[in-house]
Amino acid sequence: MTQPTLPIAVDAMGGDRAPAEIVAGAVRAHEELGIPVVLVGRPEELDGAGLEVIPASEVIAMDADPTQGVRRLKDSSLVRAAEAVRDGKASAMVSAGNTGATMGSALLRMGRIKGVARPAIATPIPCPGADTPTVMLDAGANAECQAAWLVQFAQMGSVFARERYGIASPKVGLLSIGEEPGKGDSLRKETYGLLTEATGIDFVGNVEGRDLMSPDVDVVVTDGFTGNVALKTLEGGMRALVGALAGAFATDDASRAAADALMPALLPLYAQLDPDETGGAMLLGVDGVCIISHGSSSATAMVHAIEIAADMVTGEVVAHLARAVGSAA
Repeated sequence: MTQPTLPIAVDAMGGDRAPAEIVAGAVRAHEELGIPVVLVGRPEELDGAGLEVIPASEVIAMDADPTQGVRRLKDSSLVRAAEAVRDGKASAMVSAGNTGATMGSALLRMGRIKGVARPAIATPIPCPGADTPTVMLDAGANAECQAAWLVQFAQMGSVFARERYGIASPKVGLLSIGEEPGKGDSLRKETYGLLTEATGIDFVGNVEGRDLMSPDVDVVVTDGFTGNVALKTLEGGMRALVGALAGAFATDDASRAAADALMPALLPLYAQLDPDETGGAMLLGVDGVCIISHGSSSATAMVHAIEIAADMVTGEVVAHLARAVGSAA
């Protein structure tokens, strides 16, 4: 795919492993994939990277209050990255820093797409054996939601799944506690009715938590509180499973021999479930491309996050989202 003309602005100071791993990933993305990249952060800590640097003297800590951080630390790497996109100095922003502050910076500096009520985090969830992941949104941007917002999430999620993963007509499900239309709380029931009447969406009905890693649905819509809990539960469950398998394989000589035989088949599955391979989630609804990476992102995760950002820019996803929201208004 053709690379964007303007560079991807990478928040070099954000993340548990910043700036070393973040910078290493940015350099790899530039050298191996040919993606133009500009680092945002303290120049004295980024010297020698060989990439252009947008100076930013402040850092919003991972545990800082997002709203206060964005409003008070105006020279932070996150705020400057969002401003670079707003001012036409960068085509997208990527950060593994404070998630709330990343959203706040993007929203306050880049603004919302006209007609979007609330931005939402669209997170790809791997489906073992399937060619494409399940896209779940919202994964944490809006703890409390209105039914109309969830319908808009479905519209934006469908566009993202189509443009990012090539799914011609994404199947959209509403996360609830049962498949029947009457299941769920008042929000789920009201949303179900609106989704059945919405145009431009292939709504397949309610889905349950067990369907998040199933190829039977392409886009799962929910409020940010439920979505974030579901996402963290999946992450913890997969981590526990991998740990249990590793422990079982090391039990005795017979187990180790079995592990040697099974490992070639298990490694591709492990790679598919590895969060570093996902790279990051896109904040849908802001007027620009914003990729939010995991706080513990490695250099490999950043390479993939930057690649996603470049793909979203060249694919003109923001323009497609604007058309989808506008036509549904």
